Amino acid sequence: MKLDAQLPSGPLAQKWDKHRFEMKLVAPANKRRFDVLVVGSGLAGASAAATLAELGYNVRCFCFQDSPRRAHSIAAQGGINAAKNYKNDGDSVYRLFYDTIKGGDFRAREANVFRLAQVSLNIIDQCVAQGVPFAREYSGLLDNRSFGGAQVSRTFYARGQTGQQLLLGAYQALSRQIGLGTVKMFPRTEMLDLVVIDGHAKGIVARDLVSGEISSHAGDAVVLATGGYGNVFFLSTNAKGCNVTATWRAYKKGAAFANPCYTQIHPTCIPVSGDHQSKLTLMSESLRNDGRVWVPKRKEDCARPPNQIPEADRDYYLERKYPSYGNLAPRDIASRAAKEVCDEGRGVGPGDLGVYLDFADAIQRLGEKKIRERYGNLFEMYEKITGENAYRTPMRIYPAVHYTMGGLWVDYNLMSNVAGLFVLGEANFSDHGANRLGASALMQGLADGYFVLPSTIGHYFASATLGKPSTGDAEFKAVEAEVRARAQRLLSIRGKRTVTSLHRELGRLLWEKCGMARNAAGLREALHRIPALREEFWENLNVTGGNEELNQSLEYAGRVADFMEFAELLCLDALHRNESCGGHFREEFQTEDGEAKRDDEHFAYVAAWEYQGPDMAPALRKEPLVYEEVHMSSRSYR
Repeated sequence: MKLDAQLPSGPLAQKWDKHRFEMKLVAPANKRRFDVLVVGSGLAGASAAATLAELGYNVRCFCFQDSPRRAHSIAAQGGINAAKNYKNDGDSVYRLFYDTIKGGDFRAREANVFRLAQVSLNIIDQCVAQGVPFAREYSGLLDNRSFGGAQVSRTFYARGQTGQQLLLGAYQALSRQIGLGTVKMFPRTEMLDLVVIDGHAKGIVARDLVSGEISSHAGDAVVLATGGYGNVFFLSTNAKGCNVTATWRAYKKGAAFANPCYTQIHPTCIPVSGDHQSKLTLMSESLRNDGRVWVPKRKEDCARPPNQIPEADRDYYLERKYPSYGNLAPRDIASRAAKEVCDEGRGVGPGDLGVYLDFADAIQRLGEKKIRERYGNLFEMYEKITGENAYRTPMRIYPAVHYTMGGLWVDYNLMSNVAGLFVLGEANFSDHGANRLGASALMQGLADGYFVLPSTIGHYFASATLGKPSTGDAEFKAVEAEVRARAQRLLSIRGKRTVTSLHRELGRLLWEKCGMARNAAGLREALHRIPALREEFWENLNVTGGNEELNQSLEYAGRVADFMEFAELLCLDALHRNESCGGHFREEFQTEDGEAKRDDEHFAYVAAWEYQGPDMAPALRKEPLVYEEVHMSSRSYR
C-alpha cells in the first residue's frame, strides 16, 4: 500500500486554489453519466448529496434513520467556527489554521487544515443564504462566542441547537434535489459492506431495516459520511445507532484506517448515574464561556451543598492552571484536569465523579435573562435529566467519550487509498490531528460536503477509465453472499448473553484501559482480553428473530461484532504510539507538571493500518507530517 497524499505544490495559502484549477473537469452534460452513492445523511452526507446533485450527478443517498433530519449531527449544540473576524479581535484565516493545528497537538496534515480555515468563510455565507437562524447582535449582525483553544470569538451559533439548524439547512437543499429527482433517498437502509472491482469502489451491499431485504447498489463512486466510532466505548455522547460498520467494512476491503487511538473525551457531560444508561448527554462547551469550573479545595467539603461552600474554599482549577485560557482550555486538557481532581478525591456528586460548572457570577454580572437567551434550552435539558435548576445551583459535569479524530485515511482530495472511495467528516482522519477544537466538527462536515468533494470527485471521474459497474457482476454476488452468511451466523449462535451485556463489557474495558489515560500494561491487558471477549460474543450471543424481517437485535449485533474487531486495532494503535499527544495520553510520557509529552522525532506521522486478513496482525503504514508554515512546539495553554 502506498500513501500518496496528493498534496499540491506551491505556497500553503495558494494550494487549494491552484489545485482546483489544475484538476480535470467533467462537462455539465457529462455529469449525468455518473452515479454517486452517498452513505450517511448528516451534515457531511446531506451537504455532499445535495451539492453533487445540484451539479448534475445522479445521487443515491442512504441513511439508517427514518429521515436525514434524525442524523446525529442534529445533536451538536454549541456552534460552528469560521474566521470572519466579525468581532475585530484579531482573528484571521491563518489564526484559525494555527489554532486548529496547535489544538490537534501538531498531528494533523497542514494543507488540509489550512484549506478548512479558508473554506470556513464560505460556509457561513452558504448557511445564512439557506436561512439558518444564527444568533444576531442588537444591530442585526451575526453574533459570535468563544470556544476552547482560542482567544478570539469565532463561533457562530443558534442558541444550543446549532447542529439541528445547520442540518435543517442541508436537509432543505437535499429535499429540493429529491423533489427534482436527482437524488434518490434510501431511509432505514444500512450499508453492510463495500464492493471493490479492479481496485475501485463500485458499490455497496445494504439491508432494508424494515423488511430485512439485502440489496446491492452499483455506482461510479462511493462516499462514506458515516460519522465516528465513539460507541465502541458503549457509553458516549453519540446517538445509540452510531457505529463503525461502514468504515470497518471498507478497512477490510483495503482502505487504510488512520490514527484510531485519537478519541476525544468531552469535559462537559452529565455524569453517569447508573448501569441503566445506554448513552450519556452532552452539555455544550459553549457553557464554559460563562460557567466557571470548580471543585472544593478540601475532600471533606465535597458532600456539602455547593452554595454553602465559601469562595475561599473553592478551587477554580482551570483558571489556576491555565490562566491564559482559563475555563476555555481545550477539551483534552480540561478533561484530564477534571479526572485529576476527582482522582484526588475532590469530585462531587454520586460516585464522586463530577465537578461543578457554576453560572452564579455570570448571572450576577449579566442577569438571568441574558443567560437564558444564550443557553436556555441547555439548562432545560439539564433540568429534565437531573431534576436540578442550574440557574440556582451549579451543574455537575464529568468527561465522556464524544468524538473520534481517527478514521479512514484520505488524501487531499478526500479519497481513500481505495480509488473511488471518498470519506467525509468524522469518518475520515484528516483535519483534527490528536484533538478536535470545539465547534470544528460542523465546520469540517460542511466544508467537505459543500466545497471540497464537489471539486475533487470530478477529477476522479475525468481520470478513471473503468466501465460501468452492474449489480449483476460477480463481485456484487460474492459480497452479498458474505453479508447473508454473517447475518445467519449471528442468528444461529443461540447463546445466553444479550448484545447489550457484551457491548457494555467491551466498553468498560476500553474506558478503563484506553480512555482518558492509557499505559502500556493496561493496553496489553486489553489486547489480551478483547480476543477472549470476542470469542465469547461468537459462542454465547443470543439474537432473537429472523433475517427477513424488522430485527433491531440483529442490527445491533452486527454493529457490535464490528466493534469487537475494531477495539483491538484501537488499542494496538494506542500501544504502538509511545508518546502523549492530544486525546492520546500515555501515562509514561508526560511532563513534570502532568502535560502531554510528544515525541516529534519518532511519531510525527499519521499511523495508517492496513488489513492483512483474518487472524493476522495489521500492517502499519506511515505518512510523515511535514510542516511548511508552522513549527512544532510545546503545546501550552498556561
